[in-house]
Amino acid sequence: MNTPKIAAMVGLATSLFVTAGAGAAEYNFKLHHFLGPQTPSHLETVAPWAEAIEKASDGRVEIEIFPSMSLGGTPPELVGQARDGVVDIVWTVNGYTAGLFPRTEVFELPFVHRNDPKATNLAMHDLFEDELRQEYKGLEVMFLHVHQGNGLHTVDKEVRSPEDVAGLKIRTPSRTGAWTIEALDAAPAAMPVPSLPQALSKKTVDAAFVPFEIIPSLKLEQQTNYQIEGADQTRFGTLVFQMSMNKGRWDALPEDIQQIFKDHSGPEWLAHLGQVWAENDDEGIAQAIAAGNTHIVLDQAQTDAFEKALEPVIARWVDEATKSGIDGEGLLQKARAAIEKHVE
Repeated sequence: MNTPKIAAMVGLATSLFVTAGAGAAEYNFKLHHFLGPQTPSHLETVAPWAEAIEKASDGRVEIEIFPSMSLGGTPPELVGQARDGVVDIVWTVNGYTAGLFPRTEVFELPFVHRNDPKATNLAMHDLFEDELRQEYKGLEVMFLHVHQGNGLHTVDKEVRSPEDVAGLKIRTPSRTGAWTIEALDAAPAAMPVPSLPQALSKKTVDAAFVPFEIIPSLKLEQQTNYQIEGADQTRFGTLVFQMSMNKGRWDALPEDIQQIFKDHSGPEWLAHLGQVWAENDDEGIAQAIAAGNTHIVLDQAQTDAFEKALEPVIARWVDEATKSGIDGEGLLQKARAAIEKHVE
């Protein structure tokens, strides 16, 4: 990461994105993320969270949001930017830094997370202190959350069985996603989601694992013809996102300011996020259907065939975790139980 270059760009980016009254607060934070300012992620996750904290602080806190990597660097560098103190807070995808958060990966696995972001969000919150915190050194995690889950978007291939996926080149942002693709005898292509439209238009990928909520932002209905998911909205895994602050910056805050951040990052917020991301997914698939795309919902037998085909992905994660000193099987069972606890 070119830290001096990124730091030098802060002044310019501030002039573009600083909110009114910057500098008047006692505690000013720069929040950096990779998606555009008109995406649902920015408008319904990042911005409302920052605004709620500012309001609760009675003006003592100000959070300047810098979308679209406007402070420089690439999405995989966001975690490092927060750890190094180049920025104060980042919202990013864990999978962009492959292998850095192996314990948290358990929640991304296909048929561990199925179709309920609220349940998975709350499950991660339940297990965070005892099982996950240790892998976020240099960071103070505000919250972790997931999206509805990965649907399969194909350019011109109708998919109803694992065999239909074989041979496709498929975009994924994470190593668990890559394992899923490999288990289906397809070829993974790693890339952040902003790069996806160009990759589809240039035919460098045939398909992508992404949620339906991103369809309007990236205009994926123009690049693909088929959107596929399992029975009862079952998905092929998911992604974990984190909102994290530089640990040194966090430790220097007074307890009352820390408490404001905690109050707006807990179970109530995580349940709300789960609902928001599920609703955004419904809106995304509606747009694709309105554009004439084909929405394929697998029946239960077809979904079961994918679950069986993807069992090796879970076994691979357990094996990788065990080799690195993690009780993979134990954590898998804890994750499943925690999710099930919150399914309504």
